Amino acid sequence: MKKHGILNSHISKVLSDLGHMDYIVVADAGLPVPEGVTKIDLALKLGVPSFQDVVDVIAADMVIEKVMLAEEIKQGNEQALQYITRTFAGEKPGNSQVTEQAGVIEFCSHEQFKELTRHAKAVIRTGEAKPYANCILQAGVYF
Repeated sequence: MKKHGILNSHISKVLSDLGHMDYIVVADAGLPVPEGVTKIDLALKLGVPSFQDVVDVIAADMVIEKVMLAEEIKQGNEQALQYITRTFAGEKPGNSQVTEQAGVIEFCSHEQFKELTRHAKAVIRTGEAKPYANCILQAGVYF
C-alpha cells in the first residue's frame, strides 16, 4: 500500500503517465465528459468531494504549468475563482484582483472549455454542485 501521495489508483496512474503539456480536467458534477475520454468519478453525493479538495490533492502531486478556466467563472462562481487564483497565481491575502503570472491562469468561453476537454487524458468528476467549478490542469516539467 502507498504511504504518501494520491491513493486513488486511477488518478495516480494518469498523473504518472502525463507528459509535458498533457492535461487533465477537474470537473464539477455536471460537466459533460466527452466520449472516449477517461472519466474518473469521485462523486459520492452533491458537494462530496469538493472541487477544492480534489484540486488540492492533485496540485500536491502534479507539476502544473498552466490552469485553464471558463470565463464565466468570474461571474458565476467567485469563490472558486478566488481559490484558483490564490492557489496558482500567488494572490496575496486581501487582494481580490486576479493576478495572472506568466500566463499561469488562462480563460476561455465555457463552450471552448468543453471543447478542450475532448483532448484531456482524463476528466476527474467531483461532487461539486456549484457552477463553473471546473479547471484544466496542464502538466509541466521539473526541469
